[in-house]
Amino acid sequence: MDPKDQHNLDDIVKQCVKGDRKAQHELYKIFYSKMMGVCYRYTNNAEDARDILQDGFVKVYTNLKKYNFQGSLEGWIRRIMVNTAIDHFRKSKHMAMVDDEDDYILETSRVESADSIYSQFGERDIIEAIQSLSPAYQTVFNLNVIEGYQHKDIADMLNISEGTSKSNLAKAKRNLQRILLEKEAQLKNG
Repeated sequence: MDPKDQHNLDDIVKQCVKGDRKAQHELYKIFYSKMMGVCYRYTNNAEDARDILQDGFVKVYTNLKKYNFQGSLEGWIRRIMVNTAIDHFRKSKHMAMVDDEDDYILETSRVESADSIYSQFGERDIIEAIQSLSPAYQTVFNLNVIEGYQHKDIADMLNISEGTSKSNLAKAKRNLQRILLEKEAQLKNG
């Protein structure tokens, strides 16, 4: 980021901490698109994504005084959005985790060999496929593959075992593979 832009962003943050509504709106505009993308990955529809985004920004404004200007503001906001998405699904009870730890080893061997299917599709197709997963699979997939969290961290965030996290990830990948293979077959027969 350009030093001048960073200085302006720092000023916006300082004004937000003081409760300046115009600065809050400016911060929202700056990060809306990227954070909407983050929220949308954790839900199946735009309405829920907007709800998560709004709740997330309320948390951002409430906690902005804790931001210490060390590290990326975008990363700090992203973490709040991810945590807000997780909270959203915990409250909605839509996230029933599959506790099939024994299946993990079998599932992983089949999924790892099929990762090349992803390279055949565009970003939009893959996002649609991810959004068609169950909320549990979608959340674990996003946390691990997109956000880079380790299974121990995911287990702690979602109050599940590491094995359940691993199993849900393997099944998410298997389901994504199936969805994309079906889409590929439709395109060929199409």
